[in-house]
Amino acid sequence: MTQAPIKNMTLPPFFSAADMDIAAFDALCSQTVILDDYPYAAGVEQNIVIYDGDNIREALNDTASEAVLKAELTCCLRDGPGVLAIKRAYADTDVIDRMTLAFNEIIAHEKASGQGRGDHFGSNERIWNSMQKTCLHAPDTFIDYYGNPIMALVCQAWLGPHYQITAQVNNVKPGSRAQSVHRDYHLGFQSQETVAQFPAHAQMMSQYLTLQGAIAHVDMPLEAGPTLLLPFSHQFPAGYMAYTQPEFIAYFDAHKSQIPLNKGDAVFFSPALFHGAGTNQAPYDRMVNLVQVSSAFGRTMETINNIAMIEAVYPILLQRIEEGTVSERDVANTIAAVGDGYSFPTNLDSDPPVGGNAPETGQQLMRRALESKWTVEQLREALVAYAQRREA
Repeated sequence: MTQAPIKNMTLPPFFSAADMDIAAFDALCSQTVILDDYPYAAGVEQNIVIYDGDNIREALNDTASEAVLKAELTCCLRDGPGVLAIKRAYADTDVIDRMTLAFNEIIAHEKASGQGRGDHFGSNERIWNSMQKTCLHAPDTFIDYYGNPIMALVCQAWLGPHYQITAQVNNVKPGSRAQSVHRDYHLGFQSQETVAQFPAHAQMMSQYLTLQGAIAHVDMPLEAGPTLLLPFSHQFPAGYMAYTQPEFIAYFDAHKSQIPLNKGDAVFFSPALFHGAGTNQAPYDRMVNLVQVSSAFGRTMETINNIAMIEAVYPILLQRIEEGTVSERDVANTIAAVGDGYSFPTNLDSDPPVGGNAPETGQQLMRRALESKWTVEQLREALVAYAQRREA
């Protein structure tokens, strides 16, 4: 790939001020995306690889094409610019509108009950753990939204199987200023003093544990402030320490990319990419669902009550299966969204491996229930037993 890092850098045990090399950073960020390196892409804008959702959905109909496409997405996020945009990630924006309605109902409820606390960079409206809240509030809409095959494909391309989705809604009011440039979870959420304590290899590893995504719930021309991004910046080894330095902030401001998005579009990027939300100069709210997906090997930013989510979705999903109105792919994607796909940590005294090296996961239990057409009561009893087995 022509976008491979400029040079192989021997990592020091720990990063120091000497590793904050703005010239090396410039060399990385001055690379150019070559469209021919991404055969499935529809184009390139400001070094952001653009895909068309219809083309991706067509590729998913063929196993061989899906494998090639998945590898291409991996290369884009790892060795390429570190960011991709998918136009029409949701072919039918009706599901976006229905989820937006659910978001607004949750926001109104939290405000009325005194729970609304805004977001972490202003006075905007934030829904923490929007994924679980919408699952319990509107499970029918949840299935259509999180069963999206494109989201699942990108998650698998970056994280492999057994990932865990979390999400937070940010509704940015007109006039709200841009975020400061930053990197994201894990180390992007730590103080610089804490980051400096992590060895260089651990800082590099952090970016491979999370996938960042943003789903547009309204049309977002540039005046609405879609996310500002600096392609290739994720390749800078000391980036988790560098992004707070004045010269790196100035570089970001001078070289950042920003593309408009329409309702139903999505952007996915490495958490190590330098980025920040833009200023909303539009006369309307900019609502985005910020998806943060964690590797099975990492820890999610939020705790998820998977059992409550499975109970909420199960009867609707089972009904759709019996009616033949949901595809097997969408069933699998929904199970992946609501159930814990990793066996650990658990209490191996009460939850020993059976028939393998790992105990049954929540996803496997839900699959077993659907295949056996359990009643909701049967499922609930099994989930209670599952939770009790895993308790210390």
